[in-house]
Amino acid sequence: MDKTLGNEDLELLRKEFSSNPAYRLTQNAVTKVGLDDVAVNREVVNATSHALSIALDDWKVTNQERSGRCWLFAGLNLLRVGAMRKMGLKEFEFSQNFVMFWDKLERANYFLEAIIETADRDVDDRTVAFLLDSAANDGGQWNMFVALVDKHGLVPKSFMPETHSSSNTGRMNSVLRNLLRQGAKTLRHASARSAEEARAEKAEILAVVHRVLCIHLGTPPSQFDWQWIDSDRTFHRDGTLTPREFARRYVELPLDEYVCLVHDPRPQSPMERTFTVEYLGNVVGAPPVTYLNVGVPVMKDLAVRALESGEPVWFGCDVGKMMSNDFGIWDTALFEYPAVYDTTFHLDKADRLLYHDTEMTHAMLFTGVDLADGRPRRWRVENSWGSDKGKDGFFTMNDSWFDEYVFEIAARRSQLPDELRRVLDQEPIVLPAWDPMGALAR
Repeated sequence: MDKTLGNEDLELLRKEFSSNPAYRLTQNAVTKVGLDDVAVNREVVNATSHALSIALDDWKVTNQERSGRCWLFAGLNLLRVGAMRKMGLKEFEFSQNFVMFWDKLERANYFLEAIIETADRDVDDRTVAFLLDSAANDGGQWNMFVALVDKHGLVPKSFMPETHSSSNTGRMNSVLRNLLRQGAKTLRHASARSAEEARAEKAEILAVVHRVLCIHLGTPPSQFDWQWIDSDRTFHRDGTLTPREFARRYVELPLDEYVCLVHDPRPQSPMERTFTVEYLGNVVGAPPVTYLNVGVPVMKDLAVRALESGEPVWFGCDVGKMMSNDFGIWDTALFEYPAVYDTTFHLDKADRLLYHDTEMTHAMLFTGVDLADGRPRRWRVENSWGSDKGKDGFFTMNDSWFDEYVFEIAARRSQLPDELRRVLDQEPIVLPAWDPMGALAR
């Protein structure tokens, strides 16, 4: 075969397919039903028990609906465990809409500041183009979640409930992107005159963004009267609280104590080094998103220890690979795609990152683990896709899947070995804005 597909080449391909009965049989199956129904490995499904030796969750899952707020939901789901315990409640949710409102406004400011900072570059510069493409995204990272809670606090869901746009962000985001890209043009021209003029223009843009957010999401409360009845039917009243006062009172976890551990096996990413990604953030002036690159065994060990102590674990992964909503399972051998197509899929984790075949796409919580002889076999996962996915919204992850598709966990700094704690003080390596380690924010 040369550089073109000639008639002889096409005829050869047709004959090769038609002459193989197995190919024709598979064609009949896949054209009739979904690929995964044909490829599912029943042995994996039948061998995966949803009963685990450690299971912390005794609550219902949440639902991010048609939005990319998984990182916020996972963070708030982690924090609500302590809040429910402290308030004596079986069910409680912080307002995800409240936190998203502030993320959108803070991220608009972060974006506009990045535009001012890069105003001397061509508009088709790769970093500038990345910033313009990424305006008003829903995604985020653990450090970005912590920055929002530290600055703006939290409120119960009843004080800023979901709206149509918080549950279905597409149209609102489209409006925001238009405003921010329009604002980018204005700021790039204003920056050529003076920084003061650019920031005066920025203030006007942010006023419009704030107006749009209030129209779509509601106005965040500056204070509220908090009272509740606990699961023993006892009445409690805390009086008037600001969101920051509420967070200080009911967030038990020391958020500033947590660090992000990632597994990035690419050759250019040395182990036991810290990384950051350029222009990955939301709150200007907050600590940067910083990762510590470690091996998978370190991540598993810290996750197990947290779960054994009664604390769920926030993590990021490539959620869509080898997963089934119907069975509520993740496993690297869940679907026998090589058998369906009579080929191999042999890229390893590092090559999948290098060749754009994997990245962090979703954040969730580990709420349990199945230990055999002290080693993890399966992991229980609290998702934020509602109760009609998985097993009432919870999933079981076989340990093989962790190795290949889990990229990140949030862990307590104090639980790290001494040598890793010392590494955290290093100046982080700066990865470009488009690096896959920033994908969860996109």
